[in-house]
Amino acid sequence: MGIKKSFMDKAMAAAKKVMAKPAAKKVMAKPAAKKVMAKPAAKKVMAKPAAKKVMAKPSKQQLKQFHTYTPKLNEKYMSKAQRDHFIKVLNEWKMELIKDIDRTVTHMQDDLTAYADPNDRASQESDMALELRNRDRERKLIKKIDQTLVIIASNDYGYCNQCGEEIGLNRLQARPTATLCIDCKTLDEIRERQMAK
Repeated sequence: MGIKKSFMDKAMAAAKKVMAKPAAKKVMAKPAAKKVMAKPAAKKVMAKPAAKKVMAKPSKQQLKQFHTYTPKLNEKYMSKAQRDHFIKVLNEWKMELIKDIDRTVTHMQDDLTAYADPNDRASQESDMALELRNRDRERKLIKKIDQTLVIIASNDYGYCNQCGEEIGLNRLQARPTATLCIDCKTLDEIRERQMAK
């Protein structure tokens, strides 16, 4: 019995030791850290130049700048003072258009950037095409201004080319290159609409 007891004591002592010792924690392997790839450097984006304001015909504000003409009491239509006023207006307008054309040429020569992105290139080309189209209109307008200055020199300015009536100061101040009175111009526009149908 003594052997049994000592064996039992030893077994109990071993069991107490096992119970007294906390169980070893299971250690789970940590997942491997993801490899972080360096981001590619961002492409340099060049700012597109702002579109220039088109000046094909004078706005109301620009016409005020040209000092609208107010006729004197009992002043004859297309007197020397009125003709001088319109010569001044037309010359100032012509100079503004010439400055715009010169700025466009300089701008197009300086801003020739070869973009890598096809969308940027297409945008640049469409902007240039639009600008060239506007400058072409302005070139035609300069020709019309020159023709109007010749008409003023021959004392035929201010009269309608179709009916011979006065065009009127208000219409000429709104559109100094007008060659038709408001009635003839309206009839022309109606004919154009009918022809288009």
